[in-house]
Amino acid sequence: MLTSIGQYVGGKVITAILVVGSAGAVIWFWRHPEHLQTIWATIQYVLAWMGFVIILPWATFFVTPWVASKDSNVAAALMLIGYAIPDIVVALYLAGGVHGHNGLSWTVLIVGFLAAAVYNLKVCEFQAERLEDR
Repeated sequence: MLTSIGQYVGGKVITAILVVGSAGAVIWFWRHPEHLQTIWATIQYVLAWMGFVIILPWATFFVTPWVASKDSNVAAALMLIGYAIPDIVVALYLAGGVHGHNGLSWTVLIVGFLAAAVYNLKVCEFQAERLEDR
C-alpha cells in the first residue's frame, strides 16, 4: 500500500515538474527567439558530428581485417588513434576551433571524444569478430 501511494505521489510530482518546466521553456523561447536559433544550430552540429563518428569506422571497414591480420596491439591502438583524430578534428571544426570555450564546453567535448573512442572500439571489435566467424 505504501508503495502504491509513493508511486501515485511521485507520478503527480514528476508530472507537475514536467508541466512547469515545459511552460517555462515555451515562455522563455517565445520571449528570446535568438536562444532557440542557437540551440537548433548546436543540435545540427552535434547531429552532423555524430553522423560522421558513426559512419567513419563502417566506411573504412577494410582497415579492420588488415589490422587484425597483424595480430598486434600496437596496430590496433594506432587504428583507434587514427579514428579518434578525425573525430576530434571534425568536432573542433564544428565547435568553431579551440578558442573561446568555457569549462562546460570542454567537458562536453571531452566526454564526446571518449564516447566516440568507445564506439570506434566496439565497432572494430564487432568487425574483427565477424572476421573470425568466417
